[in-house]
Amino acid sequence: MFYPGYVPVKDIRRLPDRTGTAFHQWSFNFPWFVVNTRKKSAKVKKEFIKVTEQSSRHRHLEQMSVKEILTGINEEDAGVPKAVQEAIPAIEAFVLAAADKMLSGGRLFYMGAGTSGRLGILDASECPPTYGVPFDLVIGLIAGGDSAIRRAVENAEDDETQGWRDLQQFSISEKDVVIGIAASGTTPYVIGALRKCRENGILTGSISCNPGSPVSDTADFPMEVVVGPEFVTGSTRMKSGTAQKLVLNMISTSLMIQLGRVEDNKMVNMQLTNDKLVDRGVKMLMERAQISDYEKAKQLLVEHGSVKKALLAIGS
Repeated sequence: MFYPGYVPVKDIRRLPDRTGTAFHQWSFNFPWFVVNTRKKSAKVKKEFIKVTEQSSRHRHLEQMSVKEILTGINEEDAGVPKAVQEAIPAIEAFVLAAADKMLSGGRLFYMGAGTSGRLGILDASECPPTYGVPFDLVIGLIAGGDSAIRRAVENAEDDETQGWRDLQQFSISEKDVVIGIAASGTTPYVIGALRKCRENGILTGSISCNPGSPVSDTADFPMEVVVGPEFVTGSTRMKSGTAQKLVLNMISTSLMIQLGRVEDNKMVNMQLTNDKLVDRGVKMLMERAQISDYEKAKQLLVEHGSVKKALLAIGS
C-alpha cells in the first residue's frame, strides 16, 4: 500500500528538510514513508469530502429494536481495529520521531476540540499515575479550555489562532512535540496551531479519520484512521472516537516504553495512589525481588515510593 504525497525513505535525501532539523539515521532504515510532501494549508478545502459525514448504511434507526441497534453499532465497531492496523506504519514513523524529541527532554502535547480534545486529555491524564512521569510531560489541550471538558464551548473550535496561544502558555519550543486530533481533519483550532508549530520548527503529528484531510496536509506526520460513516450519521464520538483512543493508547504506551518507564511488561514506575495500586506494587516487588514476606515487601515499597526505586535500593 502507498499513499499519494508521500515518498519512500530511499528518496528522502533529495528532499528539502521540512522540519528545520536534519533527519535522523533511523529514518534511512525505515521501509515506509516518513515525510508528507503535499502542500500545506490551514484553510479548509471546500472540495474536501468528509467520509465521516457520509450517510450511515443503517436506516430508520428509530424503528429498530434495542437488540438491532446494539448489533448494528457492534458491527460498525468491528471494522475499527483493521483501520488502525492499516495506519501502523504512519504511527510508527511518528513515534520514532517523537521518542527522539522526548528522550532529549521534550514534552508531548495533544490538541483537539470536543470529543477529540477530551480523548487527548484522558490519555495525557493517565500517563503520570501509570508511568510515574511528571504531570507536565504529556499535556492535553481542548478548544474552549478546561470548562469545555464537561460542557461544549460555542464556536471555540472555529478560532484558528487560539490553539497557538494555548500552546504559548506552556512556553512551547522546538524541543517539544504536538499532535493535533481531529476526526474530521478540518478543525481550525487544531490546524492553526499545527501551522504555527511548523513555522517555529516544532515537530507535529495529526490523527484524523478522513483521508487527505487539511489537518493531514498541515502535519509532519499525519496518521489517518479511515473508519467510514458512523452508525448515527456524523456522530464521530462513535467509531472515530474509538479509533482515536486506540491510536492514542498506542502512541503513549510505546513512547513510555521507549522512555524506560516499563520493565518486562510491568508498570514499575506507577504511582501508589490507592490501596489497589499498593497491593499490585507489593506483589510485583515480591515477584521481581523474590521476597516471600508480603509485609516486608510492602514496607520497602512504601518507603521508596515505587517498585523501580525499591528494586534499585535492594540491588535487584
